[in-house]
Amino acid sequence: MMRVGARIFKTGIAITIALFLSQLLKMPSPVFAGIAATFAIKPTIYRSYLSVIEQMQGNIIGAVLAAILVMAFGNHFLIVGLGSIIIIVLMLRLKLDDTVGLALVTMIVIMETPGTNFLQAAGVRFATLFIGIFSSFLVNLIFLPPKYEAKLFVRLTHATEELLKFIRITSRQEADYHLLKEELPTIKERVYKVEQLYTLFKEEKSYGKKRKFDAQRKVVLYKEMVSILNLTYIILKRLHQYKSDIAYLPDAFQNMIQEQLEFLVNEHEKLLLMFLGKVKGHSRKNDTGDEQRNELMELFLHKLKDESFRANLQSYHIMNLLALLVDYQEQLEHLEKLIEVYQLHHKEKTELNINELEDQ
Repeated sequence: MMRVGARIFKTGIAITIALFLSQLLKMPSPVFAGIAATFAIKPTIYRSYLSVIEQMQGNIIGAVLAAILVMAFGNHFLIVGLGSIIIIVLMLRLKLDDTVGLALVTMIVIMETPGTNFLQAAGVRFATLFIGIFSSFLVNLIFLPPKYEAKLFVRLTHATEELLKFIRITSRQEADYHLLKEELPTIKERVYKVEQLYTLFKEEKSYGKKRKFDAQRKVVLYKEMVSILNLTYIILKRLHQYKSDIAYLPDAFQNMIQEQLEFLVNEHEKLLLMFLGKVKGHSRKNDTGDEQRNELMELFLHKLKDESFRANLQSYHIMNLLALLVDYQEQLEHLEKLIEVYQLHHKEKTELNINELEDQ
């Protein structure tokens, strides 16, 4: 069942405004403004701005081509069909794929304009379509402006918690591997949706020099969080793929991998709480992770002295997993520094955003 969201309401409001303005200006065919209004509603103000530019280009191209065809060949339905083909090819060549629909509507509407005073009537219909485009942009700018941070943080947190839960049970050899195999594509889809939300959040514009700096720092923060989310998915995938290789390692080696994963997962969870102001960062450098990592690498290097292990694919798989764990630890340390710097300079704004997030 489709959820009724802000975009649906905004589309309805945009159509209403377009029809109202057209009737107010006594346009002969207000319905065309309503049709045009449906094309320019976008999920962010920035995308809406880009859409208006592209829709105007499509509108102008459709109107000019329609005028040329009507004046040269008339408005026979075969000419309209030929014009549609030309419009589609032209718009694709100009990489204006998203505006093909409106360009076709513009061309057909203008080509069906009565013969007397054709140019004047075509101009009026062109203006009516422009009212629809403008109405959509106005609605995106004023009514229910999109706020993606809360959605992004909530989805990112849920996806992270699920991944960390699976990493824990997989590292302990407690996972149902058949069930995990079926679940991996669903987890990947959730990660992809978080990436999409991050893209929309990144496109939100802030006005004023100080607010821009605040927004840019937060974009960098979320970028690192999403990057680590992707990394945790890859680690879970490798744990599943290399389960047999890990199972044949000495018990001490398996225990060290499990301990390192447990430490990193705990650190990851703490950083999410730290971002919300629920826990403090480390007052001094935490050497536990470094010590465990060094011991793990020493065990691996010692194991490499075994010629049969070195000649086996198992050694490459374990090396790949250990490299991912090193990368995971480094990215977590980088994220902690980013959070500390952000909260140091933007404490009040962080608290305000926390309240917004908790209300979701």
